[in-house]
Amino acid sequence: MRRRSSAGGKPSKTRRRKAATLTRAIAPKVRGRRKPSSASANTKNALLKRERDEALEQQKATAEVLRIISASPGDLKPVFDAMLKNAVRLCDAKFGIIYRWVGDALHLVSAHNAPPAFVAARRQPWRPSPDIPMGRMIATKTVTHVVDMAAEQGYTDRNPTLVQSVQIGGARSYMAVPMLKENNLIGAIGIFRQEVEPFTKKQIALVQNFAAQAVIAIENTRLLNELRQRTDDLSESLEQQTATSEVLSVISSSPGELEPVFQTILENATRICEAKFGTLYLFDANAFLWAAQVGAPPEYAQFLRQRGSFQPTAGAPLIACGGRKT
Repeated sequence: MRRRSSAGGKPSKTRRRKAATLTRAIAPKVRGRRKPSSASANTKNALLKRERDEALEQQKATAEVLRIISASPGDLKPVFDAMLKNAVRLCDAKFGIIYRWVGDALHLVSAHNAPPAFVAARRQPWRPSPDIPMGRMIATKTVTHVVDMAAEQGYTDRNPTLVQSVQIGGARSYMAVPMLKENNLIGAIGIFRQEVEPFTKKQIALVQNFAAQAVIAIENTRLLNELRQRTDDLSESLEQQTATSEVLSVISSSPGELEPVFQTILENATRICEAKFGTLYLFDANAFLWAAQVGAPPEYAQFLRQRGSFQPTAGAPLIACGGRKT
């Protein structure tokens, strides 16, 4: 008699055969799931670590430039120098330059690690022709990225600027990044490699970020200088008004007395002009007569008092004034 299972009522051999079939059907799928190799995981981790380190380096460089901008109000040179140093380093480049666009020409304001002969060739203001990379950047106001300067048509045509860049500066791969304020060109950053190796999109974006920071620094300096000028003008105007008021007060309080009036006028004029000392003369007919002095050396003051009236000699500062009777 065939034994049946107590649970399902079917023979146990049938159940075992079905279980074996199910195992064979599932097994290939399980075996097909391969774990990633340790080499692949290490490569991915190394890539992520490198990207993280690059991002941290860029953040540090940006923070350094911003710190210098805030610590050097009105002084652009340390800002440009720090900016260029970080840009060259982070872009794995050889050297870099920064220009200001003034009038219709480029003016070199900073250079980092550039060959001295190359810097000397760029000292004078210049306007690039449109057939070279910097000229195209000026015309389009966009980034110009050149894989190989020696392959440029301008170099083949012996354009002096490109010949200098390649032969004196050793430049090969290059990017020119504009500094724009409301789409107006105010400067440019040039980054050079001495081997043929294109810059990455991240590196170009980094230099664009530095260019934007340079624009902020330039604008801050302009506004600060304007504020200082207005403050100086207001202070000077207030000082002059105060001096005038003081003179008028002395005039009203000393009717018929000229000496205190002359003294007050001379004291205020000497102070406002930031002079060391001053003298005041009266002109009568053809001669000058000393009337007041402020801060003159004792020997000179005594000489003025003892000299009396005099006629200036030819070429003396007072001769023109006396001749016009002003």
